[in-house]
Amino acid sequence: MLKATLRSFLAHKGRLLLSALAVVLSVAFVAGSLIFSDTVTRTFDRLFASTSADVTVSPKNDLDSQIPTGATPTLPASLADRLAKVDGVAAAHVDAAVENLTIVDRENESVGPTSGAPTIATNWQPSERSPVKLTSGHAPHGAGEALLDADTADRKHIRVGDTLTVQAQPGTFEVRIVGIATFTTTNPGAALLFLDTPTAQTRLLGGTAAATSISLDAAPGVDDAVLKQRVAAELGTKTYDLKTADEQAEDAAAQLGGFLDVIKYVMLGFAGIAVLVGVFLIVNTFSMLIAQRTRELGLLRALGADRRQVRRSVLTEALLLGLVGSTLGLAAGIGLALGLIKLMTAFGMNLKSTEMVIGWGTPVASYVVGVGVTFVAAYLPARRAAGVSPMAALADAEVAGLGRPLRVRGVVGAVVGLAGVAALGGCVAASKTSTAGSLLGLGVVLTLVATVIAGPLLVRPVIKVLGGAFPALFGSVGRMSQRNALRNPRRTGATASALMVGLALVGGMSVASASMSKSFDQQIDKTLGADFVIQNSNFVPFSREVTDKVRGTDGVALVVRQRFTPVAVRLPDGKRIETTAAGYDPRLDDVAHLTYAEGDTAAALGVGHLAMDAKFAREHGVRLGGTVPVEFPAGRHADLTVTALTDQESAEGFGMQGGLYVGFATIEKYVPGGQDSTLYVNATSGTGADQLRSRLEKTLEPYPQVQVRDQGDYKKLVHDQIAVLLYLVYALLGLAIVIAVLGVVNTLALSVVERTREIGLLRAIGLGRRQLRRMIRLESVVIAVFGAILGLVLGLVWGVCVQQVLALQGLTAFAVPWGTIVAVVVGSAVVGIVAALLPALRASRMNVLAAIAHE
Repeated sequence: MLKATLRSFLAHKGRLLLSALAVVLSVAFVAGSLIFSDTVTRTFDRLFASTSADVTVSPKNDLDSQIPTGATPTLPASLADRLAKVDGVAAAHVDAAVENLTIVDRENESVGPTSGAPTIATNWQPSERSPVKLTSGHAPHGAGEALLDADTADRKHIRVGDTLTVQAQPGTFEVRIVGIATFTTTNPGAALLFLDTPTAQTRLLGGTAAATSISLDAAPGVDDAVLKQRVAAELGTKTYDLKTADEQAEDAAAQLGGFLDVIKYVMLGFAGIAVLVGVFLIVNTFSMLIAQRTRELGLLRALGADRRQVRRSVLTEALLLGLVGSTLGLAAGIGLALGLIKLMTAFGMNLKSTEMVIGWGTPVASYVVGVGVTFVAAYLPARRAAGVSPMAALADAEVAGLGRPLRVRGVVGAVVGLAGVAALGGCVAASKTSTAGSLLGLGVVLTLVATVIAGPLLVRPVIKVLGGAFPALFGSVGRMSQRNALRNPRRTGATASALMVGLALVGGMSVASASMSKSFDQQIDKTLGADFVIQNSNFVPFSREVTDKVRGTDGVALVVRQRFTPVAVRLPDGKRIETTAAGYDPRLDDVAHLTYAEGDTAAALGVGHLAMDAKFAREHGVRLGGTVPVEFPAGRHADLTVTALTDQESAEGFGMQGGLYVGFATIEKYVPGGQDSTLYVNATSGTGADQLRSRLEKTLEPYPQVQVRDQGDYKKLVHDQIAVLLYLVYALLGLAIVIAVLGVVNTLALSVVERTREIGLLRAIGLGRRQLRRMIRLESVVIAVFGAILGLVLGLVWGVCVQQVLALQGLTAFAVPWGTIVAVVVGSAVVGIVAALLPALRASRMNVLAAIAHE
């Protein structure tokens, strides 16, 4: 049996390799994501471990914000002298480092990275732990000198002697580059500017009395943990955060983990799509091969092979297929990881391909995925093969029992489908986002499974409609192509399901994205009353200098500032919720149209007052006039009075749970040193919008990171952000289509082999080669369009439910991108034509007499 199995596998290796491609793709994405993330993690672990001080003392900050605030937490620089006297401290160094500031060259072009990595200005403090070393020029001395990292200097063509302008929170200043510092380890992609310590403190933090942290070197023989305990005894732990080198490295690695998780989950999403679509391809391939080998299997049964041996033979072929696919996929995954490393290098993160990490878990995961997918996908066909009657097989009869599984499919599909519909219905009726989201996920999975199970039952009614015009348009060729697609509903359904999965995903996400875009458009039209909105291009706050310049621009009548801060509110129901609050200038009503359930803007923006969303207030027992304890950064606390309840549709968008906002005086009192995130600007009477825009852009020329937007620009910005998610979905669709095309090619190729004698007879009675090719192409097109329609109907249902979940967050508009839907259907027909090219060509080249004689 083993010898027969191996011969059978090698006899069908061409067809099986098409199925193996699905395994290769899924394993490649799994292996590539694991190798890439392991390589980055190992590289940065070494960087963090080698550059962290023995003990670092920094300001305590228990509040995190998803929105940048621009405030730089500091501590007294005098702590360095105090800590230097602690037993076990060999040296104490003042650190003055600020992230996300802007540095421009003489052409007002930003020298910062374009990859999203930060631009950092810090004090020059060379040591054994320094990640850079001076490679040209000299160290900075005095207010006008600075060092620049070599990667940024090469990328922006900056040389020693060039002048740069630094836009920091205390103000803008110029520096002359007097030296270049080269990274001794991996450059994380950031741009680094080094100043001497007094200059860094003064220019970046506003004075030499402040520092961002204190780095402590342990004396020989003193353990980091012991030194931390001694420092804690000296300072306490309520005001300052103390970390050893290991803890600092772990904290930095955890922050990096968020970036790595995004890449890993995206790639695993591609792997999941490849696995899901590949299952259909493998099931179909093995089912057709078994159907074609009916006589062979019958002979084996007649010669004494029992059902277990036949089943084992088919599963052995699947195992061989999985091993081959996994091995090739692992090799492809290494190449994919190498490509990602090169891509990161192009974006400024200088990873070395020679340091690629392939942990033991990567090949294990690769073979588990590859072999597991093929083994599971081949199990049902293997059982069906084992159930073939020897006499029926010897008589060359079709495999028995095909009708019963379709009836069973109908019952199972109906049950699963009803459960899925019930889950989606519960999602629409739910009042809480978390509940609705869980029911949505369950409903999506169940309805997808139900459609796959019941797909063959839909083949006859749908394809009769889709191919109804074929006889009129193409005559007998069209009639035969339609009947060929109807001949085996199970096969047609499985082939179409591969395409259906990707198109259902696209349909659902297209409806969701179109609805989100329309909702944001409506909200912008409804709430934004300013002529212009001024923001940083990456939403990082800007210095007060920008605000002053805008205010001084001719034609500006009003500037309303917006500033964010992380807060924690203690609510009457006992819950402590961390969120983000916004602060506004008093004349907010002149630039925004707010709807209040109770109170008004004047009351909301008073000193010591607080506004929140009315729904949020009801859920937590907050009433107008009540007092809410609020915790601000740096341990500041305040009891704020709730003087206004808003009724905004999008109160909890962008991570601002509760829709909290206060007056600017309140936010400056409790969060001093913050920076403005947005300016809402109105023009004076008699100043045209185009005229003011031109003046504002001229004013902001020295600040290339700051952009002027009107309502149309603001809408486009939102659309572009939503489009990023949609592009990812389209990429997933592309992968699904590639595998689906392989499935259609495989199905048609096997179908041509299966119908060899039939094709020979058709040719013998006068069917031309061109007509034969057309027949196969039409069959492929109708199958592809069938899959597209199933996917789009399912996707539209999902999209409606997603929109209902979004409505709980205030995104109430609904839109269907009909252009996308039509393009997908047309594209599916094109996919069908492309997939049929090779099988049709092969069929048309058959020798007529040989085909007729084929058994």
